[in-house]
Amino acid sequence: MDITIMSFLTLVVFAFALVMLVAGIFSAYFGSGKSKAAGGAMAIIGLVVGIVWAYLVGFSDISPFCDVNTWDTVYVAIISLIGILIGALVAVGIFLVVVLKS
Repeated sequence: MDITIMSFLTLVVFAFALVMLVAGIFSAYFGSGKSKAAGGAMAIIGLVVGIVWAYLVGFSDISPFCDVNTWDTVYVAIISLIGILIGALVAVGIFLVVVLKS
């Protein structure tokens, strides 16, 4: 699968929407006063951005958006992220064993 600009932009927007949604929910639940309101706004923004982008790449016939194979792009990103995390955890584990044994 070749990565195009729109595939990269899709990953960036979906990651942004997911992080905004989770951070907003977290802030709205644990915050107080203005941070609770800001968290609610962040959650709504994340949800709206995610839904609008999913509609554009999934169901619209607008030229740059309909060229993105969304499921394959997200699937490859998730598999790559899992591989990166496993490799990083193995390397950190080996580092800790070496440091703690010496």
